[in-house]
Amino acid sequence: MDDKRRQILDQALALVDERGLAAMSMRAVAERVGLTSMALYPYVGGKDALLDGLVDLLHLELGSHVGRDPADLDWRHRLSALGRAVRALARAHPSAFPLLLNRSAAGPSASWLAAALQGILADAGVPATEVPRQARLICAFLLGYTTGEVTGGLPGSTPEMLEGAAEFDADLEDLIGMIENSAAPRVKTEQPEDVRRAGG
Repeated sequence: MDDKRRQILDQALALVDERGLAAMSMRAVAERVGLTSMALYPYVGGKDALLDGLVDLLHLELGSHVGRDPADLDWRHRLSALGRAVRALARAHPSAFPLLLNRSAAGPSASWLAAALQGILADAGVPATEVPRQARLICAFLLGYTTGEVTGGLPGSTPEMLEGAAEFDADLEDLIGMIENSAAPRVKTEQPEDVRRAGG
């Protein structure tokens, strides 16, 4: 990412963290980086493109927290680490984080989360035909749960629950169990051909 573009996006994210998403405008971001509003356009385009840039920046930050899926880590530990990193990102940027749910990922790093989940599922032994669907399901859980936490929109939650990680960790364990079930070898219930013939 171009250094000037990264500086602008960093300042836009800081502005959203401090004052909320509604406070972000091209003028407010330009003031933070010492430029005019018009001077931002070559680097980040208009406001919609700037919001897309924030989505990309959040994915970059998530990827840097998780690392590169070290091969020596069991897939279960990688999924847990990824889930906790998503939750930490939501709590670090509560005003900007809902963009990951509300805007289509468009930047160069925007597919990072989906790719990480697909790699975890493949390593777990989930059939290839099931990997995309399960990756979408897990992504929806991670982004939906954590967005609900930081916006106060998680049904049935209490302040105490949201401060702790026990509930979230228990849900991650349930996801791990689901994946293990999907990856379990299919047991053949059909009888061999010679047994069927002998039975008439």
